[in-house]
Formats: sequence, structure tokens, C-alpha cells
Amino acid sequence: MRRTRILTVLLTLAAGLLAGSPPGALAAEPAPRTAVAADSYTWKNARIDGGGFVPGIVFNRTEKDLAYARTDIGGAYRWQEESHTWTPLLDHVGWDDWGHTGVVSVASDPVDPDRVYAAVGTYTNDWDPTNGAVLRSADRGASWEKADLPFKLGGNMPGRGMGERLAVDPHDNDVLYLGAPSGHGLWRSTDAGVTWSEVTAFPNPGNYAQDPSDTSGYASDNQGITWVTFDESTGGGAGTATGTVYVGVADKENAVYRSTDAGATWERLAGQPTGYLAHKGVLDAENGYLYLAYSDTGGPYDGGKGRLYRYATATGTWTDISPAAEADTYYGFSGLTVDRQRPGTVMATAYSSWWPDTQIFRSTDSGATWSQAWSYTSYPDRENRYTMDVSSSPWLTWGANPTPPEQTPKLGWMTEALEIDPFDSDRMMYGTGATIYGTQNLTNWDEAGGTFAIEPMVRGLEETAVNDLASPPSGAPLLSALGDVGGFRHTSLTEVPSMMYTSPNFTSTTSLDFAETKPDVVVRAGNLDSGPHIAFSTDNGANWFGGTDPSGVSGGGTVAAGADGSRFVWSPAGTGVQYTTGFGTSWQASTGIPAGAIVESDRVDPTTFYGFKSGKFYVSTDGGASFTASAATGLPAGDSVRFKALPGGEGDVWLAGGAAGGPYGLWHSTDGGATFTKLPGVDAADTVGFGKAAPGASYQTLFTSAEIGGVRGIFRSTDEGATWTRVNDDAHQWGWTGAAITGDPRVYGRVYVATNGRGVIYGDTSDTGGGTDPGPGPDPTPTGACEVTYTVTNQWSGGFQADVRLTNTGTSAWNGWTLDWSFPGDQKVNQMWNAEHTQSGTSVTARNVGWNAGVAPGASVDFGFTGSWSGTNAEPEGFAVAGRACPTAT
Repeated sequence: MRRTRILTVLLTLAAGLLAGSPPGALAAEPAPRTAVAADSYTWKNARIDGGGFVPGIVFNRTEKDLAYARTDIGGAYRWQEESHTWTPLLDHVGWDDWGHTGVVSVASDPVDPDRVYAAVGTYTNDWDPTNGAVLRSADRGASWEKADLPFKLGGNMPGRGMGERLAVDPHDNDVLYLGAPSGHGLWRSTDAGVTWSEVTAFPNPGNYAQDPSDTSGYASDNQGITWVTFDESTGGGAGTATGTVYVGVADKENAVYRSTDAGATWERLAGQPTGYLAHKGVLDAENGYLYLAYSDTGGPYDGGKGRLYRYATATGTWTDISPAAEADTYYGFSGLTVDRQRPGTVMATAYSSWWPDTQIFRSTDSGATWSQAWSYTSYPDRENRYTMDVSSSPWLTWGANPTPPEQTPKLGWMTEALEIDPFDSDRMMYGTGATIYGTQNLTNWDEAGGTFAIEPMVRGLEETAVNDLASPPSGAPLLSALGDVGGFRHTSLTEVPSMMYTSPNFTSTTSLDFAETKPDVVVRAGNLDSGPHIAFSTDNGANWFGGTDPSGVSGGGTVAAGADGSRFVWSPAGTGVQYTTGFGTSWQASTGIPAGAIVESDRVDPTTFYGFKSGKFYVSTDGGASFTASAATGLPAGDSVRFKALPGGEGDVWLAGGAAGGPYGLWHSTDGGATFTKLPGVDAADTVGFGKAAPGASYQTLFTSAEIGGVRGIFRSTDEGATWTRVNDDAHQWGWTGAAITGDPRVYGRVYVATNGRGVIYGDTSDTGGGTDPGPGPDPTPTGACEVTYTVTNQWSGGFQADVRLTNTGTSAWNGWTLDWSFPGDQKVNQMWNAEHTQSGTSVTARNVGWNAGVAPGASVDFGFTGSWSGTNAEPEGFAVAGRACPTAT
């Protein structure tokens, strides 16, 4: 759960810190015409639902059902009440401003609910080349204007769960405050976010850093001003600035300040506790209480001690209202909210409690007494006040089978965002390192023996960092390598996969590949605290088994599968390039290629592999045992390179990459890397991938994230790079897209784009012959005879796996199909791949997905599923296609 977010970003953004002038051309191919944004694409996410840290949730205080969520690297979202989904608001952020996908704070205007603000910027050190900004919108985030700041902001920095650092004055909504990091103090705007100036009277810019000795500037940065809270009871009327303002500061001795004259002067609150940081300051103006959640660190991962305090604004009295003695805490407090409909009800979270679970506390008497979301009956047994249903995002169980008192799914971790709906005491949402959870019957908590129901409330919010993508010619249409959650096998792009890759669960998958002519063979490499760093699958990624690491491996690196799946080449972190035959039970060192090289395979010749390192291209023709440096020159000097070999084209290699001030663009080799030709007109390129050829074209479609004709975007070529079409637009840019790209070999025009925080984006063209949305279509009406082969391939106590082959034995092609059957017992389908399914009682219907709708005469389509059973597990009865009986093969 987000433990590796920093590592992921460092790895995936290494190539993202690029900009500059076009590199010089090396060789002559006909210059491409100016790129045109002529195609119209429909863009969606391959559904994962969540996958990243949500440090902030903000409800508007004056309009019901208006809420926003912020993420650390994946932008901001607005809640859609009618569909209970989230709408992304910052997809317009482009390549040069990729840091503005990190959101440090969001503020929704309580006077004019159409107005919303976002303080953006990802890092305060030099990892982010641009300064921060405050974005302002007058249409709830549909469009934005920007005010650049003279300093950086840190949406993905330590302390990012504190806040909110941005706030709108509830009486004079032209006035906003922004708490800055890095010693830049408190800032104010008096013209609704158009201009900003420092509040020079504010006395303390903060002094706390997570690790002052960190030379990178990441953990050593001063976390600064962490939150701003207005006391709306002190306003002088509409248009008059609120008199009393509270500000939180990252200073363990001086954590809270107050102004009583609308920000003209400030003072440290007398009598305040010391030795802690105030993560949140939430005011109950009706009762005159300022509640504060304290931790001994800035979070979001760390925190070993914490306290909750209540400050009486009228008398200045401080009361320790912590629900546990300080000696009994092993966590800090951060999530903090009050019930605006029921003054005196307050809730808080133990945000940094990883084991056995986070804890949520609730008080209905202003903190005098507390109850807990769970408690021990007799250790290690727990009694929960809640139920959890994660069937909409089943991977949230992590495939775990923990020992009590740990449970799966967990309540969460990094629970710094916690909000009760100000209009509905029964609705509460909270963010974790992986999702947003919520409830619609929270007040059941207060009933004797009552339980409230928790479920994911995250649909539409996609926040994974994507390291690699693959779209095999058969099986699942999409395989992904992701930071933090490992990756998924998508059999349907519109449904959440049941589980991430397991056995082993990598904290981040850094690379994956499949055997081109045997795509059931898949390999992935990744990072893991303890265990193998490589895994293999022989069923297209549905099930996995770990390989054996050679000595010295410390990280995933890159991996390549031979075209026929008989051998693999691996370039892990920590040691040199290795090769193996079989499935990695033993490895041998490759010669002639430096450690850290990027490796790929030829997609035709199973003994040919390629590598790249520091401007040199390497070739092996003996299965990776030895490599020889190519004589090719003029390639990018650094390692910000992605290259791929063309499926079906032996020795056909495309290479993208480079950096400002040196060679940067797209190169093509047709002789196995012996020579490369640079494509003129491609100013810069960072990824390259292939998809199904256009109707009438003989060469596969090329896709790249590039700058062509002076425009940054996602481009497509259907004529081997002679001409290019931009397929995205300025509203769909998703920040940095330099990690991976691939087309779909089965659907013309479809492209899968890796983002750094917005998940896997896929686009379908409106061109003739373009792709159709995946998922169910009109009821298919196949004609002609059919045959079914049903095989139980694995069975265990209470469960089984089955493969189904449906063959068109007629004389006419099918354009869509459904297969119906009935189980003779109590079998239930749990997960199905290469088809979608419904089940009612014993009756099951399997339906084609988008890419396998067409079945020619004599051809077959294969799908499989896992299920549960008890008693007996006999074969199904009564197979039928579109109502036509379909006999089983003998």
C-alpha cells in the first residue's frame, strides 16, 4: 500500500525530466508531413479503481453532494452523486508541466460552489523541474486558469497527508490562504486566486523535516505550513474577511498560530502541547472547539506516537481527549472530522497503524469518551463494529490469508483523509494508500450491537503508476506492470480484475513480456522486500510461480521472453544481465553486455535478444549467452530509451528516447540493430509500440508518445512512420506518458498509454475500421453448428479451474457469441477470463469480449474460469449458443 511510491516515481520519472531542442538527423528517410490532430479518439481507463494514495477529501460546506478528492501524483477528482463515481479534473496537464498532476491541496468555495481551487506540484526538490501553481476554476473543474508560484509544491512529498493547506474565506471568498513548504511561509490571495503574495506578518515558516541528512532534498525539506482553518463564527458579514484564522505549522514546539484580525497579526496559541506536529485542525464553531490531530512525524507512512486535543476557542483551555494513553499508541493521529449535523460528534484515525490494521475512533460527546471501529475480545480475536464488502474491487484483499488479529480486507493504512458528509451524518468517506472507502449508514455505529457497512467508493478514480504494458495476440487483451500494486491481467477493460498478480506479489512490477508465438508464456520482474524478483506464467498471466534469483539481485530491472517461450534474458538491478532456458531455476551470466542494460527479444527468432546501454545497442544470437555491440552510432547517449522489436518482423527494431542537448527522437532498424535510421520530423520520442495494421495497410500501426511538428502528444502512424497523426488532444494529456505504450494487435487503432498516476488509459479511434468498446454488445445471433470442449484443468478442496473451447463447426462466421450451460450441482463461477459471464442459480452465460467476437467457420475461441464447488463437480449440461444446442466434443 504505497510503500514504494517514491521508488516508483524515481524509476518512472527518470526519463520524464526532459525538454529541449530537436536533435540533429542522422540519415535520410522521406520527411514526414506536419502532424495533424485529425483523428477523434474516445479515451477511457482500463478499470482498476484506485490503486494509489488519496491524502485529501473535501466536501463543500454549502452545497449537498459536492465533493472533491486529491491524489499525490494522479490529479484531482470531483464526485458525481448520480453515478457514485469520480470524474478526473486535471487530464489537461501536459508533458512539460507533469508535476502539476501532484495535488497538495484542494479548496471548494463555500460562497460560490462553482469555484474550486487546486494547489499543484509534485516535488519541492529538483526532481520536479517546474514551480508549483494554484489552479482556479469557475465551473467545478471543467476548465482551469493558472497562477504560477515562485516556489515549488510537494504533492508527493513527506507530510502530504496533512492539511488542507489551501482554504477559502467563508465570508469573503476572494480571500484565500495557502501554506507553503520549504520555508516559504504563508501566502494569501485577495482576488480569488489570480495573484498571490506572502503574508510577511506570519512569524513561523516551519522547521520540521523528516530526515535533515537526506542529500536528495526529498526527506530533508522543511514541511512548512500545513493547514489553514477559518472560524466562520467571527465573520463580519458577506464580503468582510473572517476575523479569526488558525494555521498549522510543521514545528513541534510551535505547531498552531492564530490571527484575530483577519490575518494582519498572528500569535502562537498559548498553552499548546509540544513535541508533536498538528496534522489537522478542524473547527466545530457551534460548540467553540478546535480539534487537533497530532503525530510525532509528518507521515504519511511513519508515526509512532500521537495525541488528540480539543481547544476551547472562547477560554483558551486545552484538553487532551486522546482515546488511548500515550504509552499505548504506536501510531500518530491524522484523519479528523466533525459531524456538521450533530455537533459534538468527532472522528479520528490512527493513520500510521499498518499492523494489524488502521483504527478509526468516534466520539459523540466532543471527545469525552470514544469507541473504536474494532477491538479485541480475547487476543488475537477481534470484534468489528463494521462489515466490509470489496466485491466491486476484489483485489483489495491482496490475495492474503493473514493470521489473526490481522484481517483481509484491511480497514486501510495511511488513513489521513477522513470526512463526514456535512449534509448527511450517515455518509463518511476516508482515503487509504490504495483506495477510498465509505459508508452510507455510519450512525449505526452508535447503536448497541449495531454495525455500519464499508465499501469502496472509488470508481472512476484511477491512480496507478504504470511501468510497462503488453497486449498479446491472444488471451487477455492487456497485461500491466504497475507500481505499488504490482499489475493486473485485464480480460475485460471495463471490469475491475479480481486480483493483482500473486505468487509472488511484487510491491512494484518493473517489466513484463510474453512469448510472441506462444503468448500463454509470460514473465514479469519486480521489486519485493523478501522473495524472488522474477515470476512466470504458462496460462497468459492468470496464474504465476516464482523463479530463482541469481546472486546479487536487488530489484526487478527489465526482462525479455524468447519468441517461443523457451528462454529468457533478465537484466535485474544489483547484478549483470542473465539468461536461462526454461523457467528461471538457474541463471547464467551473459557476456558482452554491461549491467543495467535494457533488454528485449526479437519477436520471430527465439534465439535473438537485444540490449541497450549508454548509447550502445547490443545483439545476441545465441539465446542471451553472449552479446555483441552493434556498430550503430548516433543513438541516445543516456539510458532514457524504450525500444521494441516488431511482431512478425525478424530483425525489425524501433527505438525511442534521448534527452535535451543530444540525440532525441525515433530510430528504425531493419537489420537486427546493425544500423539505425533516425526518422526526421520526430523532434522527440519516448515510447514506441505496435498495433493492428490499418485496413488495407501491410505494416503494423505504430504508436509513440512524442513531440512531432512542434506538438507534444500521442501519435499514430499507419505507413511505417512516413506520416503521423496526433490521436489525443489538449484536454487529454495525462502529464508524463514516457514509460510505455502499445497498440492492440486485435483491434485497429486501439492504443494503451502508460501514465504516472492516472492508470492505464486506452483510446479507440472513430476512423473507419476502428476499435469498438470492450464488453457486451447487442445479443449475438450466430448461425450454424457448434461444438464445446469442457475440461477441468485443476481441482482442489472447494475450488476448481476449467477451460472451455467453443468451435464454430458451421459454414458462416460469427460476429459475437454467447454460450449458455447449467451446472448439475452447486458450482459457482468466481472469475472468468477471455469472456464475460453472468450466473443465476445453476445457469451460466458466457459472452464474448470485444476482441474475440469474430469466429470464422472452423475456428475456435478459448476461455477459462475458476469456480467453487461442494459435493460433486460434474460437467455442465445443456450447452447452447444463441439457443442452439451445442454438443460436447468426444
